[in-house]
Amino acid sequence: MKQTFEVLNVKCGGCANTLIKALKDEFGEVEVDLEVHPRKITLDINDDKKEELKLKLRTLGYPLTTDELSGFEKATTTAKSFVSCAIGKFDLATKK
Repeated sequence: MKQTFEVLNVKCGGCANTLIKALKDEFGEVEVDLEVHPRKITLDINDDKKEELKLKLRTLGYPLTTDELSGFEKATTTAKSFVSCAIGKFDLATKK
């Protein structure tokens, strides 16, 4: 069933592109709403895969809530999302 989650650290289309690519293989199609803050992602996911999704998002530097930053260095998480953003922008620029 389709579910929507708020995701932190998705700053631009580049971040969204990176996030979509990273989640697609494991979780299928992902829609990212760049019109709202925090950003929202919508995907077709069963409740039993929610924890797996949360872990994947944390690992990528895009946690669902600030509480999920616990156990992670803030600088590392920020760096991961910055790198993801830069990679996403590069991918978008090269696909013209």
